[in-house]
Amino acid sequence: MGRRVLVNTALMTAAGLLMRCIAMGFQGWLAARIGAAGIGLYGLVMSVELLASTVAVSGIRFAVTRLVSEELGLGRGRGVSAAMSRAALYALFFGALSMLALTYFAESVGFLWIGDARTVKPLRILAWGLPCIALSSVLSGYFTAAARTWKPSLVHLIEQCAAVMLVARLLSAVPEGDIELACAAVCAGVTGADILSCALMLAFYAGDRRRHGSGEGESVRLTARLLETALPLAVSAYARSALSTLEHLLVPRGLKKSGLGADAALAGYGTIHGMAMPAIGFPSCLLAALAENVIPELTTRQVRGEREAIRREVCSLLVLSAAFALASAAALYALAPLIADGLFASPESARYIRLLCPLVPFMYLDTVVDGCLKGLGRQVWSMAVNILDAALGVILVYTLLPIGALGAYVGIIYFNELMNLALSAAGLRRALRA
Repeated sequence: MGRRVLVNTALMTAAGLLMRCIAMGFQGWLAARIGAAGIGLYGLVMSVELLASTVAVSGIRFAVTRLVSEELGLGRGRGVSAAMSRAALYALFFGALSMLALTYFAESVGFLWIGDARTVKPLRILAWGLPCIALSSVLSGYFTAAARTWKPSLVHLIEQCAAVMLVARLLSAVPEGDIELACAAVCAGVTGADILSCALMLAFYAGDRRRHGSGEGESVRLTARLLETALPLAVSAYARSALSTLEHLLVPRGLKKSGLGADAALAGYGTIHGMAMPAIGFPSCLLAALAENVIPELTTRQVRGEREAIRREVCSLLVLSAAFALASAAALYALAPLIADGLFASPESARYIRLLCPLVPFMYLDTVVDGCLKGLGRQVWSMAVNILDAALGVILVYTLLPIGALGAYVGIIYFNELMNLALSAAGLRRALRA
């Protein structure tokens, strides 16, 4: 791996670890404050917000990273500013569209999709942050391509701290046991932090944009190249996110059909997705940073025709990632009771952390493989695999949860992760042979 990748990965990992520590501590405090049922309701709201933010971003973050990496790799600094202008207009269009759609359809989504009227107000609050999320994605993609990932890392750290403070302040005014107002307060804090993050990103970009000079050569087909990368990713992301959101919405319903009460179903969903999954994902910030930073590195090598260097880099990356993932799984298994009691005050979450620990190596490797695929221009294959994963998840949740309850859900998570990694690895192998 190149020095640039290692340095940026180290910076992003340090920031990621700090942010994960803050997030885990905050998640534990939030679970104690609003309960497992409140965490479950908030998780359902955020699953819808994920779909809305997917529409807002519409594939632009990776498109910017790839386009700017290509321009810089070919020494065409002038094309960077032109590409960023086009990307900003793209992001603002889809961000505004997503905001208006979520605001208008919040009531229908809350009543008909989620089946809980308490989610309408939180959804409308979250809608205001969508244009900022879209524009921040453009700027983050730029900083990744320009090898200055410390800037978005710093901004995200400030954003997270701001979110924690805002949520804590707003929740202090909410009566105990009022899940709807508690969820709305959390969403208001998150939205305020999104707006702050966008403003800081713009300030950093304003001071950075002249660093590339004009370069040599004329950039061609910038708009077409941007759309050719972003739109296929957008369509694929829409499909995957819609299916993923549907899967999450079906989980509490399937659990209720298995015999659990409404609050018990929300609590079970919240224990797995609001406690166990964040816990096993905690160490993955190192590999997430590595996958992020390897994209421009592989793209630059690809446009220069350095095929053998690409193969060596990918192989070494996978070996190191596998070793780290195995060590992380062992540590999480050993520390599960401490994590469950210390962070969540939920002995039940320790059981699910340990049940999911054997899946950790496969989840972490899948993150790295996806980053390699995107760096080599095989993002459409990666998205197709993710769509298949999400579609199967919906089918399996719908058919198996009423029968097997939470045990069946853990089995579905295993099946989908293993299938996803197998197909992604097959795509990467073909890309390296090309």
